[in-house]
Amino acid sequence: MFICVCKAVSDKAIKQAIAEGADSMRALKNQLGVGSQCGKCLCQAAQLLHNELVKQQPSADIIDKLAKPAA
Repeated sequence: MFICVCKAVSDKAIKQAIAEGADSMRALKNQLGVGSQCGKCLCQAAQLLHNELVKQQPSADIIDKLAKPAA
């Protein structure tokens, strides 16, 4: 599915870029051009980035971040 219609960037291309080391919206913009035209794709691209980065983290890291009590 296309996430960025302006630059013809699919969800697969974004996932591939993340797997190859893109870890921020800035990196996705520089590598793929996501968000550099109309900007309508930014929310979906950011959500996809977040989901993929969460999948890459070891479970213990996620639990540690989520289990910390509020200060």
